[in-house]
Amino acid sequence: MVTGGGSGIGRAIARAFAAEREEVTITGRRLEPLQETDSGRGITCAQVDVTDEAAVEALFAQPFDVVIANAGMGRAAPLTEVSLEEWTQTLTVNLTGTFLTFRAAMRNMPKGGRLIAIASTQALKGGGRIAAYAASKHGVLGLVRSVAHEVARREITCNAICPGFVETPMAEAAVKSVMASRGLDEAAARDMVVSNNPVGRMIQPDEVAAAALYLASPGAAMVNGHALSVSGGEI
Repeated sequence: MVTGGGSGIGRAIARAFAAEREEVTITGRRLEPLQETDSGRGITCAQVDVTDEAAVEALFAQPFDVVIANAGMGRAAPLTEVSLEEWTQTLTVNLTGTFLTFRAAMRNMPKGGRLIAIASTQALKGGGRIAAYAASKHGVLGLVRSVAHEVARREITCNAICPGFVETPMAEAAVKSVMASRGLDEAAARDMVVSNNPVGRMIQPDEVAAAALYLASPGAAMVNGHALSVSGGEI
């Protein structure tokens, strides 16, 4: 199960597991992007909003061995320009959505299951103009570390993947925001966005998917409560 499977990291993860001949279900608020992720790969698409408690509970009427809470949102803006509505929406999607997903998944998850949250390097540090996003991802990491203790005796693991800027629509929005606020062209704005990454480029979605495959593998059975940074050395 991959939430937010209609684009970006979620799409890459879903396709990576499907390529390993796993039975994959993806969720999202819009059906068309989910179907584009599938494109004949045999992926099951479920139109579900992760902030809808009843819909999430119904989704997990059947158990899943691996559950990846990927659905998220974020916008760069000074804190003084963040409305209460935007603050609440960011925490609701990123943090409450992960809580609802994990809570429902834990009820029937079989022994040896895997819970994985897609967090961010911003779960491990702070930064200007991303207060709402960083706060939500810090919360996700706290949730992961606590859940790891609850499920350990069931031989289930709970971990977070913390990518830096990944080549996704969300990152492109960040680039456009920098262009608008700093008066830079696209190349200069992209350079600024990835300036904290020693490698000097955006991370590819497939590189995050590879981390998810590892955490879901038998070889990661003793990796629990961990924040796996995929950031080129940023963290």
